[in-house]
Amino acid sequence: MSEPIRNKKADFPIAPTPQNTPANNAPISSHAQQPGVSSIKEETFDAAGIFAKNPALVSMIQGKLGSLIGRSSGYIESLPPPVRRRVAGLKGIQKDHAKLETQFQEEVLELEKKYFTKFMPLYQRRAEIVNGTTEPTESEVDAGHEDHEDDESEKISDEAKDEGSETATFGIPEFWLSAMKNQISLAEMITERDEEALKHLKDIQMEYLDRPGFRLMFEFAENDFFTNKTITKTYYYKEENGYGGDFIYDHAEGDKIDWKAGQDLTIRIESKKQRNKNTKQTRIVKITVPTESFFNFFSPPQPPTEDDESIAEDIEERLELDYQLGEDIKEKLIPRAIDWFTGDALQFEEFADDIDADDLDDDEEEDDEEEEDDDDRRSDRDVDDDSDEEDGTSKPKKEAAECKQS
Repeated sequence: MSEPIRNKKADFPIAPTPQNTPANNAPISSHAQQPGVSSIKEETFDAAGIFAKNPALVSMIQGKLGSLIGRSSGYIESLPPPVRRRVAGLKGIQKDHAKLETQFQEEVLELEKKYFTKFMPLYQRRAEIVNGTTEPTESEVDAGHEDHEDDESEKISDEAKDEGSETATFGIPEFWLSAMKNQISLAEMITERDEEALKHLKDIQMEYLDRPGFRLMFEFAENDFFTNKTITKTYYYKEENGYGGDFIYDHAEGDKIDWKAGQDLTIRIESKKQRNKNTKQTRIVKITVPTESFFNFFSPPQPPTEDDESIAEDIEERLELDYQLGEDIKEKLIPRAIDWFTGDALQFEEFADDIDADDLDDDEEEDDEEEEDDDDRRSDRDVDDDSDEEDGTSKPKKEAAECKQS
């Protein structure tokens, strides 16, 4: 018969926390018995299966958990008045820290705006060369050649001189389309149908708002798909700063695209058979169905409101993805468009991915080593157990000695 596990007082004091300390001691039934080792059995519990069959139960549990967030455990209230006074003092200091964090984020934003005004002439110069309204200067070309081998630079210069007027190409065709297709997050959104429209993309610009937020502006040449000269998308942040002074994303709004007849790239036409209930005759009708397109980018998902009765399960994921796309265009594509066009930016993205992968591999190796050490220790214990049983002795193990109750 196995010996029951006796209680033992901790050899060191355990500091209570607001999360794990109840206000009162939990009552213990007089009929409760100490469990023995032999009475503990492992049972399989298919929680995932139960939750899958009972969505109402999941909803109820989530609601209960949500109502517990932020509720006091009673620990702080149980502290002596002088200690509670000191806690209140620390909260006051933390508020001063939060004010400085907010001030820091606001000054960072002002610094970004200051340098953005210095970037603007460079972006305008880039747009002129891309669209063929001007040519780069010799100094600009020489600076660009510094990144290439001398023989390759001379070859490019000779080809440019030999190019005849009949084959002359203005600007850099499909500049922005090529740059976007090299940017992985954007490339996944671009379909073959979109490419014909995006070939007419002349420039992508960005501007800051008077309130926290930014606007992306896509400028198009005349095309067969829509009449808009410029299509914009605006990202808004909340007026109040978040924890740590960061700006909190609120929502985005996009321009309505004025599609020409039959050219809407965000829908496709499907033929469907329809049967008349009275005559029993069938006919073919055409219906419009939403389809994947980069231009869905200008119809962003909206965050749910308190009055929404039906909320999409993936709304949070869609909102996060939409915001990240805007950030990628603002922080990566616009500032370094030429590097995305040539593909040079990809090596930096791959380098960052490699670093993340290496860190992950290192963590996995450490986990594997820890598991091997655990296995070795378990094997050693098994060997010791077998030896004791064979010679008929019952020597106390070191682990057992440490767990022995006083």
